[in-house]
Amino acid sequence: MKKILPYSLILLTLICSCSKLEETPYSSIYTDNFYKTAEDAEAALASVYTELADLYSGPSALIVPDFSADQIYPRPVVGRDTYTLFSFDPQYSAAASYSRTNESPVDIWNNCYSGIENANWLLLKLPQTNMSNETRKRQIFGEAYFMRAFYHWFLAKNFGEIVIRTKPSQTIEDAYVGKSVKADIYKQIYADLDSAEAALPAYSNSLAKGRPCKEAAAALHAKAALYGEDWAMALKEAKVVLASASGVGLLDNVLDVYDVTKEDAARRENLWAFEAESIVNGRSSQIMSLYGPPNSAAPAYGATSYGSAFAYQSFFDSFDPKDKRRQLMDTNYTNKQGVIIHQSAITPITKQGVLVRKYADKNSIGGSHATNIPILRMADVYLIAAEAEARINGGSATAYQYINVVRTRAGLDGLTEGLGKEDFIAAVLQERSWELYAEGDRWYDLSRTNTFRQVVPPVVNDVYKTRSPQPRNQYFPIPQNEVNANNLLEQNPAWK
Repeated sequence: MKKILPYSLILLTLICSCSKLEETPYSSIYTDNFYKTAEDAEAALASVYTELADLYSGPSALIVPDFSADQIYPRPVVGRDTYTLFSFDPQYSAAASYSRTNESPVDIWNNCYSGIENANWLLLKLPQTNMSNETRKRQIFGEAYFMRAFYHWFLAKNFGEIVIRTKPSQTIEDAYVGKSVKADIYKQIYADLDSAEAALPAYSNSLAKGRPCKEAAAALHAKAALYGEDWAMALKEAKVVLASASGVGLLDNVLDVYDVTKEDAARRENLWAFEAESIVNGRSSQIMSLYGPPNSAAPAYGATSYGSAFAYQSFFDSFDPKDKRRQLMDTNYTNKQGVIIHQSAITPITKQGVLVRKYADKNSIGGSHATNIPILRMADVYLIAAEAEARINGGSATAYQYINVVRTRAGLDGLTEGLGKEDFIAAVLQERSWELYAEGDRWYDLSRTNTFRQVVPPVVNDVYKTRSPQPRNQYFPIPQNEVNANNLLEQNPAWK
């Protein structure tokens, strides 16, 4: 069989080939001519973050998990509907055929490993960089470790066992590495986050937008430990965040978290977010253009929207009517003429279209929205603490305290007292669904707890009448071209 080189190997081949030229090369950051100055270090760090922007502006980081779960579904367009119908293959043929690989697990694989490679080069070369500001140099180390941990974790929750990369690929042979087992993957993630926590500054209003702080590293540590099923570590790291005296905490009004005009104030809750900008050549978010009504009909949602995705009616109905978070969805909207369009006329594909308005930006430029997308926030940390505490001690008074902080902010009564361990954990998972909907989180909760085959099939409508995930759908298949190109990389067993 002819082998197709993946993007990472093609890039490496080009870089290695450049070394044969007599001229001094300047086009690659992987040369001895780079990593000399503070400006070089900052530019190298920016390259680590570039892949994050591609994930969230693309936006595979949201589409892949959210279209697979029980909250949101796409208009049945080939390529997107494969996640809802669980009909994708290791080649991701439909996505490739319809130019939607930027919305697929292929995009997640490519961007995460590219980000890891850039982080590895930075960590290798930064010690030799001439920087007078040692505090900033230390912070760059922390950010690089944080991002490497994040990318490895993002890969693990999508593909299961993955390749750990802690050194840059300086030769073609370096690119050929096999997968590691789950325990080793999370051991590496935890080690990187220990380094990040030690090097990053505590949260402050002066911290550069989009950069992780010490509390963000602890929050990611707690969340990764939840996936690694290390409940004690998850609880310990969550407590570190909750005990911070640096000013982090929940906003009083949950709706303000998603108000684009209040994003500066929201950073005390959004420990780390994709910072979107709706400017020409900026890193904007495209997700709201998918969620708004068809034909850009509702100015409150944004200048451009396509009506490409909606919330399930059953998910909308699952909210208590007094739950403030339900206001982040709509069953009607006001059009450009000031006319109220009722639910039955929102979309031609169903009479039960429910609009997702979490990222609305009425001042967007075209389809480019500036509403930040949360990646790690304080409400998540409270719920991580509640679940980890319950995994260890059942529905203790402490576990109830953690979950009720989130429920109270949403305008709800405290959780029913006296729940047993399993019922309490189920209640936490449900609370996570309500709190974190449309943030790319729900599918991973279902896959990590292996409950997706019970939860997903009943969630159907007149657009998707049958949904039948199989055991192999717990993780996505590794892109087949990567397997073909690397003799040491095995496809996930269920996808062979």
